[in-house]
Amino acid sequence: MAPVQIFGVKNSNATRAAERFFKERRVPLQFVDLKTKPMAPAEIRRFVQRFGLERLIDTASAAWIDAGLRYLKMTEADLLARVEREPKLLRLPLVRCGSRLGVGQDEAAWKEMLAP
Repeated sequence: MAPVQIFGVKNSNATRAAERFFKERRVPLQFVDLKTKPMAPAEIRRFVQRFGLERLIDTASAAWIDAGLRYLKMTEADLLARVEREPKLLRLPLVRCGSRLGVGQDEAAWKEMLAP
């Protein structure tokens, strides 16, 4: 079984749910706290290519609203650059197991990652 990599923040309920899900199933886990270590741009692009930037952005988050992004029109490249600088704009957690990816609190996707 490939180790699971979870990108998130410690104080996020969804991130903690993902950690708990994989720990309960005794899956090797690597947690990347985005508050202390930003996600590599190539890693963000991997998720964008799979899900699209619209699905990765949490437009209901306080970070999105506080930054005033609700009213700005930005190109996808500008928005991607902003996300690389401010990971709180992402729908967390981002979960990767080998080539399988998941966004947000999605137990169905997590179960699929564990399937042979």
